[in-house]
Formats: sequence, structure tokens, C-alpha cells
Amino acid sequence: MTSDTPEFPAAEQNAEHDLAETSEVRMPPTPPQQGSAPSLLGVRDVIGPIMIGPSSSHTAGALRIASMTLKLLPAPPARVEFYLYGSFAHTYHGHGTDRALVGGMLGFGADDVRIRDSFALAKERGLAFEFIPMPDTDTAHPNTVDVHVVDARGTETWVRGESIGGGAAQVRSINGVEVLLGGQYHSIVIKQKDVKGVLAHIAQRLSDYDVNIATTRLFRERKGDIAYTVMETDEAISEDVIAAIGDYPDILSVSLLPSDRSEDAHAPRSADELAAEGLESTGFGTDLTAEEATALFEQIDFKSGAQLLAFCEAEGLPLSDAICRRERCLLASCGLAVDDTKRYLDEALRVMRDSVEEALVNPRESMGGLIGGEAQQARDYAQREGSLADPLLAYATTYALAVLETNASMGRIVAAPTAGAAGVLPAVLFALQQTHGLSDAQLARGLANAAAVGMLVMRNATVSGAEGGCQAEVGTASAMAASAAVELLGGTPRQCLAAAASALSGLMGLVCDPIGGLVEAPCQKRNATGAANSLVAAQMALADINNLIDFDETVWALYAVGRSLPFELRESALGGLAATPTACVLCAKCG
Repeated sequence: MTSDTPEFPAAEQNAEHDLAETSEVRMPPTPPQQGSAPSLLGVRDVIGPIMIGPSSSHTAGALRIASMTLKLLPAPPARVEFYLYGSFAHTYHGHGTDRALVGGMLGFGADDVRIRDSFALAKERGLAFEFIPMPDTDTAHPNTVDVHVVDARGTETWVRGESIGGGAAQVRSINGVEVLLGGQYHSIVIKQKDVKGVLAHIAQRLSDYDVNIATTRLFRERKGDIAYTVMETDEAISEDVIAAIGDYPDILSVSLLPSDRSEDAHAPRSADELAAEGLESTGFGTDLTAEEATALFEQIDFKSGAQLLAFCEAEGLPLSDAICRRERCLLASCGLAVDDTKRYLDEALRVMRDSVEEALVNPRESMGGLIGGEAQQARDYAQREGSLADPLLAYATTYALAVLETNASMGRIVAAPTAGAAGVLPAVLFALQQTHGLSDAQLARGLANAAAVGMLVMRNATVSGAEGGCQAEVGTASAMAASAAVELLGGTPRQCLAAAASALSGLMGLVCDPIGGLVEAPCQKRNATGAANSLVAAQMALADINNLIDFDETVWALYAVGRSLPFELRESALGGLAATPTACVLCAKCG
């Protein structure tokens, strides 16, 4: 289980704002209330995105909403208004949501360092923008934004988006019409007249170009009015296909949203070429079709810890290999011919290491000025004779503090599973490497193991602090790290899930109360606490100390507790430590 190479089995605008903020109430179109949508989660959704801090939900997820909006526009944006609801309305300054939204409208990726300077860059490009907080308006999701864009042709577009945790996002309405766009598949969004013959035309054009349709949904407000067809496809869509679909009198516009995983799609290459790059063929396009991969995926799309454990024990696999087998089938089912999961994990590990070293070598004050230099202090203390912590805990504490410093200064980090909890997993992995001599290849296996645990929590509960408190973020990260540590030290899949359950229970009920709405304090210290909690949980699991409540029921309890927390204790910066007199003074200073 701890071999050096992970197994990936086959087949299976101005410097502040161009437009002044206003307290004037301007009500955008309100779509019907909706719940969360199911999502095809993969390794990159848990170990990732690789992004600029400080918050996956509030920075990367917000950028994703703006990016999807940009792709829906018929012309470049000229002016944009962002109506912010729930947690977004309360914390958008401190979490960098404002910079990220503007960065998304400029076409930046989540890991683009220019996000820090997006206001100035928007001014240079002539993009006017405004932020309109709506804290008293109820929405279905606490991280919601309405984007109102006027493009260069004068066309107005309204898009409602939700940031659903871990950097993922979904569009829930376009121009007041309820839709659902998540980004797992290549999506075509067609604005049309709601008349007969349009769907038949679209389907025929896709058939002409041999494009397989994964899902088709028609959204409309009233019969005979404007409607939107959203089609998800297995294959990437060319401009020729878009032009062919648009060549119809009742189709008003056609927009393409490439899959979030589209960067993993490569031209076919030989097995030798793939091996030279550390890649492996999914078999798609040779001996495994998308349909075959989908059928296989359905068999190993683990919906619970019990299902994952049963598969691992039946096949004699560790968690890391089981999740990579699932990932291979997932990618092939989405039409991606190459599985570069190993390369992605290696890249994530490199960014994690850089995020540790950056704060230790070049410490700097955070964006809000509340933290900076603590990692160096922890390292210096640990090196003193007679210091309190043993080497493993000392390394873990130092590294966790370091990553959150990098995150809080808008440096590049890996959300695992979120940016606010990004320090826990690398802290434990690199501490184990220092004390147990583990290789980078073994640490990559640990990342895969952690992805399996995080995927199950994301699927059955939440990793969003705005939905479930800090227990959902740092608690999940701690569970992921505990499970990874157990596998790396020779534990069984059953012990991995036991460690994950213990780690979750150890932090259950932990509130999310960022001082000043910043992912700085107490977030930084809670990452260090989460790393220590991981090591305790792993030690108990390796000692075969049983849990009364299994992993799946613990995840259920985590979700129930999170939903029971009042809004003030779920990333609103209105309760807990954020509401203390000292925090209120600090909030005024950093605002």
C-alpha cells in the first residue's frame, strides 16, 4: 500500500471601484427558489482548484461564476453590476470576492496572479463595475451573486450563480429563466424562441457532426416565449458545430461553456509518448468507449464510505487506487482520452510545497493585515532546545500556519478541499515526509487517498463554511489528512475511514467566524489545530481503536450540525470570535 508509485489501473476598476458602491436598493430578477444540484465530483474537485487565495468558495467559486457569465455574452462586457447575497454580501471585501468577480469578467483563471490587480486592469480595459450588497435578501444558497452585464453592443444579460464549495459553482438562471449549468460536461447554451422544430434542428446538427449528447434540458418561463436549451455533450464542440446550430431562424444565440476538465483533453498519443510524460491512457478511443466508461463508472461511483470500503476489500486495493480507478472511468466517460491524474497530483504537491516555503522564506503581511510571520515564529520555537512539541507535530504546526499565510496574502495554493482549510493536508503530508522519509510519489498517493474521503463528504454533506461552518472546511480537511496518514503508514482502508470519522468527530460543531470577514484569524490557527487533530485520529485508527459511529453516519451528523448552526456562525463574520469587541475594532481597521 505504500509503494513508491501510485497505481492507476486500466479500464476500470479603478484602484478601488470604477463605480461607487451604493446603498440604493435595486432589485434584479429573482428566479424561483431551487435546491442544490448533484455533481460529478472528481479528484480535481477535491484536491483543487489550484488557485489564488484566500477562499475557494468566495474567491475561486466567485471567479468561476463570472467566467461562465463571460462565455454567455454575445460581445465583450462594457459594464457589470454584481448583486451580492448572503455570505457574499457580508464578506466580499475580505475574501477577495470582488477582485475575483472582476477577474472572471476579464477572463482570468483561478490561479492567475493578476486577480490581485483586477480592479486596475479592468480600468485599463475600460470595464466599469459596481458591487451592490443585498444582505437582507433571502436566496436558496448563501453564496449567491446576480451578475448584470451590459456588453459592447448594448445587450443586457442577467446571470444568477451559486458558489457551492471547494471552488465549484453553478449558474441557476439566465435572464430570469431557471437553468442549471455546472461545468462537468461541455455545455451548449442555446437561446431560442419556444416553438416547434428547434430541438429537432439542434439534435440533427449535433448528429451531423457525430457529437454524443449526454443530457438535454429545456428551460422556459412561459410557453411560447423565450427559452433556453442546455445540452451537455461528451465531446468538445467546435466552432463549426456552433455555427451549424445557430443557422436557424428561431435560434437567437448559441454559447459554449467548455468542461471544467477540458484542460485534460489531449490529442491521441502512443503509449510510449504517454509514459514519457507520466500519463496513462484511459483506453477511450481505443478499447474503451465513452459509453463503456460510463457503464464502468456507474459500478464504481462510490456513493458512501461503505461502498468504497466494500470495493477496496473485494479488490484488495487501498483507497488511493480505488479513487484513481474511478477517476479514470470518469474522465473517459466525459470524452477525455488521457488520464493525467498522476501528473495533476504531482503538480498539486509542487504548489503545496511552494505555498509552505513561500511563507517561511519570504513572509509577508496578509491582505487584511491580521497575520504574517507566524510560521517563522513556530519554526524558530521548535528549533529551541526543550521546546514543547515533538518533531512531527512541530513540523505540522509550522507548515499549516505557513500555507494559510500564503493564502491570506493572495498567493497560489491548492484548495484541499477549500482554500480556508488548505494548510491541513500539506502540513500532515510534509511533516510525515520529514519524520518518516516518505517519497514524493508516496505523498501523491496520500493526496489521492485524501481525495476519496473529501469526495464523499462533498457528495453527502458540504465543505462550504457558509453552509456548514468551519467543521465542514477544516473538519473535512482533517479527515482527509488523517486517512492519508493511515494509508501512508501501512493502515488498511477500514482504518483509513475510521481515522477520517474520528477526525470529523473531533472538530464537529466548529463554527466559521472569520474576523473582519478575512480568511486569516482564527482560520490560520484552526488549520494547525486540524493538522494536530489528524495525527491524533490517525494514531487511534492505527491502534485499532474502534468508533461507535461509522464514517457515513459521522458525515450525516456533520451535515445535520452544519445546517443547525445559525447564519451568524457560518462564515458571515457576524458571530463567534468575529463579534467580540476586539474583533470589531480590527474589522474597522482592515475594512
